[in-house]
Amino acid sequence: MKARELFILISALVVIVIVGISFFWLPILWSFILFGPLILMGVIDIVQKKHTIRRNFPVIGRFRYVLESIRPEIMQYFVETDTEGRPLNRILRSLIYRRAKKVNDTEPFGTQMNLYHSGYEWMEHSMYAKHNPKEIGKFPKLKIGGSDCKQPYYSSLLNISAMSFGSLSDNAVMALNKGAKMGNFAHNTGEGGISPYHLKYGGDLIWQIGTGYFGCRNEDGTFNEKTFRENATRPEVKMIEIKLSQGAKPGHGGILPASKNTEEIAKIRHVKPFESVHSPPSHSAFGNPIEFMYFIKKLRELSDGKPVGFKLCIGRRQEFMDFCEAMICTGIKPDFITVDGGEGGTGAAPVEFANSIGMPLREGLVFVHDTLRGFGLRKDIKVIVSGKIITGFHMARAIALGADGCNSARAMMLSIGCIQALKCNTNTCPVGVATQNKSLTKGLVVEDKAVRVNNYHEATIHSFLELIAAAGLDGPYDLRRKHINKRVGMYNVLTYDEIYPPIEEGSLLSMDTIPESYKKYFHLTRIM
Repeated sequence: MKARELFILISALVVIVIVGISFFWLPILWSFILFGPLILMGVIDIVQKKHTIRRNFPVIGRFRYVLESIRPEIMQYFVETDTEGRPLNRILRSLIYRRAKKVNDTEPFGTQMNLYHSGYEWMEHSMYAKHNPKEIGKFPKLKIGGSDCKQPYYSSLLNISAMSFGSLSDNAVMALNKGAKMGNFAHNTGEGGISPYHLKYGGDLIWQIGTGYFGCRNEDGTFNEKTFRENATRPEVKMIEIKLSQGAKPGHGGILPASKNTEEIAKIRHVKPFESVHSPPSHSAFGNPIEFMYFIKKLRELSDGKPVGFKLCIGRRQEFMDFCEAMICTGIKPDFITVDGGEGGTGAAPVEFANSIGMPLREGLVFVHDTLRGFGLRKDIKVIVSGKIITGFHMARAIALGADGCNSARAMMLSIGCIQALKCNTNTCPVGVATQNKSLTKGLVVEDKAVRVNNYHEATIHSFLELIAAAGLDGPYDLRRKHINKRVGMYNVLTYDEIYPPIEEGSLLSMDTIPESYKKYFHLTRIM
């Protein structure tokens, strides 16, 4: 007998039995309080036409949807191992929480990693290790600003990556900014513009300008020089970052769901409230590499000489090479370039873009560093990376591959209480980090979480410096690709300089010295 017919039969029998007994014992009718709703739900399931499982399996079919709704929690708390969780596994999440709370972050009984699994990485240590990180310097700083920059910025080696107010709650933004102020590191605003919450505690800001020009746009969505200058000259703004693309959805543009686009956020962004806001996939202020360089120059002048750079996830390699040639042709160079990897995070992205578009961080970073070096530009431009930078080893690996500094978003979110509930795009974040629901954001206490941001930052920098000391190096920039090993098979190990052989300085400036791996790009029409 089919489940549907069985439900109808059982329901009829229950009703008949209850009614029959009621002739002898009237209180039995109270049982309809229990059975009545179940029977009604079953009838609704049979009549409705949208869900086949409910239609074929009345009442019990609903449990499938209940279990599906709590599947992420079941997987996270009861099923996944410490090394399996995604995007960040439990080992990394626990490490962030412990460092943020300033409790013991050591591990007992050895590593849980499979050291013989393809992809395992390790850093070479030295028999002549430094005694402690203080020999290197507690908090080394990175000077960002080239010859055309009048107000260079001395940046931490680890800063808060781009996350907009709107995607994050007001309390989350304030906690991050206050933590940045306490630890003397920078807070990237994300493309959503500068909100009052970015300014309340006076933490250093990297103002990100996206394709929507939020905070410096005209009514038609084009760039507005006047409002840009008003914000760019604020003392809290230390650098300007032009966002070309981000790792989680390159070529797509940002997405702010209507449920998060409150009147307050709309006012900051200069858009209409309660409508989904989709940033254009590309900029309207420039249309080619030469125009882009002059746009960089314009922003530097409008900001009174503050560092100006751009962020991108590498797609077509020849387009970045066009940028390099435009820098040489115009003599205009960005002060920094932020390289985002395809593994970068976001509050909302189409699945195909998140999974299948954009070069991963390591390949993107190596390409940017080597290309700048090949064009003789590397010494003038700082390279920053973002994309799953969580631990001191992640920082060391990035710098060994060619980065000057690192940004982190998800680790900073976890430090203020994110539990990786994966509800960033639904406005129902249970810990008040990625939501505009006031009843949820009230649970995030700024004063407490700001301290945790600072704690996490300090502990991670310290861990990074401990690795440098263990390698016997004099400082972070003595790291080279040869210092990081990667298992590429059960019996095969390569260093990163073997996987990614460096190219010679200036080798892309002459057809006679172009490396073989770059020659295929030079048959295309070039700027030079």
